Amino acid sequence: MPATMNAIVYDGHGDSGVVRMERRAIPQPDVGEVLVRVHAAGVNRPDILQRAGNYPPPPGASDIPGLEIAGEVIANGPSSGTLVPGQRVMALVSGGGYAEYCVVPVPQALPVPDRLEDTEAAAVPETFFTVWTNVFQRCRLSGGETFLVHGGASGIGTTAIQLADARGARVFATAGSDSRCRACESLGAERAFNYHRDDFVALARELTGGRGIDVILDMAGGETIPRNIRLLATEGRLCFIAFLSGSRATVDFASMMMKRATITGSTLRARSVNEKGVIAAELEREVLPLLESGRVSPVIHATLPLAEAARAQDILDDDHVGKVVLTMS
Repeated sequence: MPATMNAIVYDGHGDSGVVRMERRAIPQPDVGEVLVRVHAAGVNRPDILQRAGNYPPPPGASDIPGLEIAGEVIANGPSSGTLVPGQRVMALVSGGGYAEYCVVPVPQALPVPDRLEDTEAAAVPETFFTVWTNVFQRCRLSGGETFLVHGGASGIGTTAIQLADARGARVFATAGSDSRCRACESLGAERAFNYHRDDFVALARELTGGRGIDVILDMAGGETIPRNIRLLATEGRLCFIAFLSGSRATVDFASMMMKRATITGSTLRARSVNEKGVIAAELEREVLPLLESGRVSPVIHATLPLAEAARAQDILDDDHVGKVVLTMS
């Protein structure tokens, strides 16, 4: 194994012009960690927030961007024997994914289903961990309930639509174009609304017989916040995972009280290894069978080589559907 590797770093904060490749020392696994030769890494909006200086790595995490990888275990740290060299894994990491080698805490790694290529496996961890902990752990979405995800054509959105549909919910989505709305419907959404044109509150109320939506997953925020609250059903749950349009809004909380509704939300990166391990264990039990059968699949919009990480991040601002993945070949 060489002493150094190719890795992507940020030369300060700014647009994609600060993205560059450099040689870095290969990291060494500590207690409970393994070293993975990365075959592919997912590109996510938090990587862009980090680039802008708005989402710094938590203490002790690598400054190399990248929150999800797929590859092969090649070395073990102490007390990491549950994963062995040669094993294919896909893993959530707190940083370091945009590199040829990455250290992974064992509880945050999942076995790669045989049917998935590495590029597909690399598109699983960040979105599936996020959707599972927010939609199913925090908001307790169950079969027969109604579910709405904003940004349905994003990596999070395409994952949420498929998982909610597979678990028996009635699924709705919003997206930014008619073509992206149709993509959401092809993945299992009963109806997708173009947020540039459609009144999603009125349309969703009509489709639910005036009852409203049980669980809403929102990454937009801004003016969408009060509209979400109007749309919630009695005992409804509203969950925030990002605020791409702003985190402030004027809200009438009296309606929340009358509906006995809940507002919640979470971030994932700074949570402990043990907390992420709990999510991983539930994913292995509840979701890996869906991936193995093909009932649920990561949606890949584009794959690019590591050297084109800047362009890969720029694609997230284009009219895309699903995930963008970097490859190390």
